[in-house]
Amino acid sequence: MPDTPQKHWSVWLLLSLVVLVLDLATKAWVSQVFRLGEVREITPFFNLVLAHNTGAAFSILAGAGGWQRWFFIVLTAVVCVVLLVLLKRNHANRLFALATGLLLGGALGNLYDRATLGYVVDFVQLHAAGYYWPAFNVADSAISVGVVLLIWDSFREAGRAPATVREEKP
Repeated sequence: MPDTPQKHWSVWLLLSLVVLVLDLATKAWVSQVFRLGEVREITPFFNLVLAHNTGAAFSILAGAGGWQRWFFIVLTAVVCVVLLVLLKRNHANRLFALATGLLLGGALGNLYDRATLGYVVDFVQLHAAGYYWPAFNVADSAISVGVVLLIWDSFREAGRAPATVREEKP
């Protein structure tokens, strides 16, 4: 039986669903086991911590007074629709579809938190030599990997010459 576009489409949506479920499950576990601000050292460079981020990445606009919640909800919802359209149109490009599936799952995970809780639950904290990376979560990790894969895919595509373009010799 030949693969249909619908089958490929569902595979990438399944990836997004897996990211979403892992994200929500880990956030729920950390929220049950930790008190807000509690830190547990796991290794010399990795902590688990319960943090609530009312802003965007790196807590941008976290102290903006509340309007940012609705701004980020609307923005993320629009981004999710765009990602769905891009995924449906480009599901045959595996690298692009993988990246888009990761981005969609991560965006949905953080959107769920923001819409239901008013903040995003973060819990992974990396550090070295007294410097701490802002806490993040599974959704943020999926988004980061997705962005790197999109950049990689864009360089791959840029390096390919269109098949219909040919140089004419004088």
